[in-house]
Amino acid sequence: MLAATSSSIIGLAGLAVMGQNLALNIADKGFPISVYNRTTSKVDETVERAKEEGNLPVYGYHDPESFVQSIQKPRVIIMLVKAGAPVDQTIKTLSAYLEKGDCIIDGGNEWYENTERREKAMAELGLLYLGMGVSGGEEGARHGPSLMPGGSLEAFKYIEDILLKVAAQVPDSGPCVTYIGKGGSGNFVKMIHNGIEYGDMQLIAEAYDVLKSVGKLSNEELQSVFSEWNKGELLSFLIEITADIFGIKDDKGDGHLVDKVLDKTGMKGTGKWTVQQAAELSVAAPTIEASLDARFLSGLKEERVEAAKVFKSSGFGSILNDETVDKKKLIDDVRKALYAAKICSYAQGMNLIRAKSIEKGWDLKLGELARIWKGGCIIRAIFLDRIKKAYDRNPNLANLLVDPEFAKEIIDRQSAWRRVVCLAINSGISTPGMSASLAYFDTYRRESLPANLVQAQRDYFGAHTYERIDMEGSFHTEWFKLAKQTRT
Repeated sequence: MLAATSSSIIGLAGLAVMGQNLALNIADKGFPISVYNRTTSKVDETVERAKEEGNLPVYGYHDPESFVQSIQKPRVIIMLVKAGAPVDQTIKTLSAYLEKGDCIIDGGNEWYENTERREKAMAELGLLYLGMGVSGGEEGARHGPSLMPGGSLEAFKYIEDILLKVAAQVPDSGPCVTYIGKGGSGNFVKMIHNGIEYGDMQLIAEAYDVLKSVGKLSNEELQSVFSEWNKGELLSFLIEITADIFGIKDDKGDGHLVDKVLDKTGMKGTGKWTVQQAAELSVAAPTIEASLDARFLSGLKEERVEAAKVFKSSGFGSILNDETVDKKKLIDDVRKALYAAKICSYAQGMNLIRAKSIEKGWDLKLGELARIWKGGCIIRAIFLDRIKKAYDRNPNLANLLVDPEFAKEIIDRQSAWRRVVCLAINSGISTPGMSASLAYFDTYRRESLPANLVQAQRDYFGAHTYERIDMEGSFHTEWFKLAKQTRT
C-alpha cells in the first residue's frame, strides 16, 4: 500500500475531511501527491479512496521522514490540521527533515498573526511559508475550492500552476485563486470571508423565520420560494442549499428533518475573530456582530425555554399578528429585504479588509477578492460579480453602498426592507441581522447624526473637548458651571 518512489510533486499532511478531499482533488488534476497523517489509519483510508475514485496518484506514508523524502525538491507540503498548537507541532515534525528552499503551506483557518510568526521562524531556517485560506467545505475541497494564499510570493510561485488547476473554475472569470498579499493576509481574508458567511446565514435564517412564523409558509412552500429566489439576484450556494434543506424528509420519523434540528448554532471562532478585528480597527460591522450575537443567544436553549414560560404566563406569549397576510406580497418583500441587508453585510466585510490592508500595507485588491469568491467558496453568489464590477469602476470606492448600481438597488428595495423589519418587530419576531443592516444604512446615509450630543456629554463629564461645525479648532466648555447658572 505504501509507495517507495520519490515521484510526488507535492505533499499533504493532515487527512481529516478537508485534507483527504484536497489531496484527491490535487491527484485528480494529474499531480502525484504524497500524504501523511499522525493517525496512520487515515493514510490507508485516503489511499484506498484514491484507488476507488480512479486509481489516482496518491502515495501514503506512515512516518514523517519517508513522507518528506518522497517529494521532489524544492519540496512543497500543505498542512490541513487544526489551528493553533497542532500546526506548530506538525511544523516541528516536518521541518526536521526539510531542507533550505522547501516550503510549508498552512491550509487551515489560522489566526493571521500566528502565520506571520511562523513565516518569520521558517525564514530563519531557510524555509518558505504560506498561510492559505481554503473555502468550500468538503465538496469544494474535492472538486474545486476558493483558495486565498498569502505570505511568501516565492512560495506561491512554486505552487501556482497546481493551485490554478485545483481551484474552482468560473467560466467568465477564471480560477478562484490569486496571490492575496504579504504576511497573514490570506488567513485574514479567509477570516473575513467567514464573518460575511455568518451574516449571510443569519439573514437567510431571518427570512425563513418571517416567512414561516408570520407568513405561515409550509416547508414545501419554502422550498419552492427559495428555489425561485435562486434563479434571480439571490442566486448563491447558500440559497441553493437552503432550498434543498426544506425538501428533506425525516428518515427517523414523520415530517421534515429541518423541524427536528435543535435550534443551537455552533461555531469555530472565525466569526468571533472578525468581530474582534472590527472593534480593533474601529470599523462598524453591525450585521456580522448581530449574527454572532444570534449564535450566542441560540446557545441558551434551556434559558430560552424558561423565558418563554415566564412571558407566556404574563400574557406576553406569541404576539404574532392574526391579520391575514398577503403571502405573495410578503415573499416579494422578504426577497428584497434579504438582498438589501446582504449588500450591507458585504460592505462591512470589504471595509474591514481594506482597513487591515491599509494598516499592514498589504495593498489588497478588493475586486480581485470578489472574483475568487465567485466559485468554490461558501459565500459564492452571482452577486459577487456586481461587487467586482463596482471595484473595477472605482478601486477607491468608500463603501459598496455608494456605488451607483448598489445605491439604486437599495433605493428600489428600501420600502420593502422597512416593511419586513416593522412587520417582524410588531409580530415579536427578532430580525437582528436585517435590523442591524437597516440601521447601518440609515446611519451611513445621514448627513447629521445625534453624535453631537454624545460629544457634548463627553466634554461635560470628562473635558474631552469637541470640534464645531462653524469654525476650526478644538473647544472645551464649562457645561456644569453654565448649567448651574441657568438653574438659579
